[in-house]
Amino acid sequence: MALGLLKQGLRRKYKPQPVLPPRPELKSSYDVVIIGAGGHGLATAYYLAKEHGITDIAVLDKGYLAGGNTARNTAIVRSNYLTPEGVRFYDESMKLWEGLSNEFDFNIQFSHRGHLTLAHADSTLRTMRWRAEVNKHMGVDSELIGPEDIRRLCPQLNLSEEARWPVLGALYHPPGSTARHDAVAWGYAHGAAKRGAEIHQHTEVTGFRTEGDRVTEVETNRGKIRCGRVLQAVAGASSQVGAMAGLRLPIHTVPLQACVSIPMMPFLDPIIVSGTLHTYIWQTGRGELVMGGSSDPVPGYMTRSTLDFKESLMAHVMELFPFLGEVRLNRQWGGMTDMTPDFSPVMGETPLTNYYIDAGWGTWGFKATPVCGYRMAETVAKGTAPDILKPFRYERFDTFDQVGERGAASVGH
Repeated sequence: MALGLLKQGLRRKYKPQPVLPPRPELKSSYDVVIIGAGGHGLATAYYLAKEHGITDIAVLDKGYLAGGNTARNTAIVRSNYLTPEGVRFYDESMKLWEGLSNEFDFNIQFSHRGHLTLAHADSTLRTMRWRAEVNKHMGVDSELIGPEDIRRLCPQLNLSEEARWPVLGALYHPPGSTARHDAVAWGYAHGAAKRGAEIHQHTEVTGFRTEGDRVTEVETNRGKIRCGRVLQAVAGASSQVGAMAGLRLPIHTVPLQACVSIPMMPFLDPIIVSGTLHTYIWQTGRGELVMGGSSDPVPGYMTRSTLDFKESLMAHVMELFPFLGEVRLNRQWGGMTDMTPDFSPVMGETPLTNYYIDAGWGTWGFKATPVCGYRMAETVAKGTAPDILKPFRYERFDTFDQVGERGAASVGH
């Protein structure tokens, strides 16, 4: 295999194909303008072209492709949520995840790991049992297990009864997985561009021109674009971009931090989460430990990491895995999460008849990338949201018909 690759690379007739074509000049108008070249925006462009035959698309991003929250998340995929609406939505996403590598003909490093959400108190056990029953009712593989089963799945975990926060049980979700975040974005970008969509990096949206209840032009630092339909998918900047269109969104932005260790010999297969300790940890194929916790306590747009985060997180990681005390961190970073009052996204139509929104993802936007792209493409193409998105509609906050997913947040993801 290695010799074959070497021979192919040294062939004189070999011409490597770029993943993306050179950035074109902006046209004066497009059928669809997508603001945000992250996972959701790129996936929507891909499915618009593939499923609906709409290819006159411009995907705009003020930075580089997938350089926002898509590049700053910790790549966990799961569907063990609390509400029937949430479980149904994320279960469809999981089914799409499982086929993406074959669909792209591109390895996104999707890997079933198993997901353990630990319970350290009787009240937490009750919530885990509740979630397990909702999951089973919706056809999702999830169950409440005790310490002996946890020890079998993760013998390295500290299950001593003398621990400060003894582990009483866990919600076990076998389909819990991880994927390579940048590979997912590039897979969608390549597929969309191959079908005719244009991806314009370093193209910042600076405003909108509206007539009545429609957006007629998108203003950028490279000129104005007339548009048929517009989709906003900008994660942590949702409130700011929405305000330019005259929308007041029920969202506040909060930094979320994470870190990775130096590579180690593989020892941890499942994803371990503790809501009580505000901690999650899993190990990559390269041996790095990916670790994170809850969102920062105050709103803001800073993506720098802090010493306070590192100190508090490491203290809790060591309660779960005491032998990691001498392991060095490799790097740490922050992202921006757009949080809603009910911990669920805002998707679908808005008061502007041709302006659609994909926002409010808080700490779990990466998990929803495939289903969000698939269903938002359907919404933009048909002009109305499908039933699976209607619980997450924009106006639910006016009618107090919220989808409370706080109980399934676990920690900051």
